[in-house]
Amino acid sequence: MSKYESDFIANLIYYRELRGYTQSVLAGLCDRTKGNIGVIESGKSAPSFEMILKIADALEIHPADLFLRNASQSREDVRKFFDEELSVKMREMVEKRFPVSESEE
Repeated sequence: MSKYESDFIANLIYYRELRGYTQSVLAGLCDRTKGNIGVIESGKSAPSFEMILKIADALEIHPADLFLRNASQSREDVRKFFDEELSVKMREMVEKRFPVSESEE
């Protein structure tokens, strides 16, 4: 499976879950069966161009969003950055700006 295919699948699942849709709901919005969505998400079948457009429309995203990158991974990277670096720096800034007084210790 190519990187584009795996990113497509990851993005499809990510955006479907982001909308709170089950495979059945997405299938209904695309005039397909749950099985059609299942084989696409499992990588067993490639969607047609028409199906990609229907999926994107149902998910209210641009079709290119399904291919650009793994959207869920990008969000994980942001969370990791926040947890490991940004939150520490913010804590330091708050402590510097609002030092603990001797009475609070």
